[in-house]
Amino acid sequence: MSIIVVRARSDVKVERSIKETMHHLNLTKVNHAVIIPDNPQYLGMLQKAKDYITWGEASEDLIARMLSERGRMSGDAPLTDAVVKEHTPYSTIQEFAKAIANNEAQVKDIPELKRVFRLHPPRGSKGWGGIKRSFVVGGALGSRGEHIGSLVERMI
Repeated sequence: MSIIVVRARSDVKVERSIKETMHHLNLTKVNHAVIIPDNPQYLGMLQKAKDYITWGEASEDLIARMLSERGRMSGDAPLTDAVVKEHTPYSTIQEFAKAIANNEAQVKDIPELKRVFRLHPPRGSKGWGGIKRSFVVGGALGSRGEHIGSLVERMI
């Protein structure tokens, strides 16, 4: 299973180690998202930066939508099925997304694909829902589990 991580807050006046952790995750700006594998090293990084990011379990359909609509190659060209077929053993974006969701592939398997997905701020009346509180108490930060899909859908 893969995890989608979205940065919700800026790193102004943030402890250096947390700022470095977010940079290691390639989350350099607010509203940027990455797809990472579910392993103990990454989970530790998420816990370190939990007051500035939100994350949850990535579904195959959500990954496919992110790749097709927000995936960018070097030079800001969109990701296409032809590029996926050329650089991976998968023939379509949907198959590649399924492999990413099952931890069989990673976004970095396509050499020129940017690992960061630049998203819009959340649309709708709720917006982020408060960027200083945890998700479990009605805010936007920390682990969302399966509810990350509704946030990312509003941001694509």
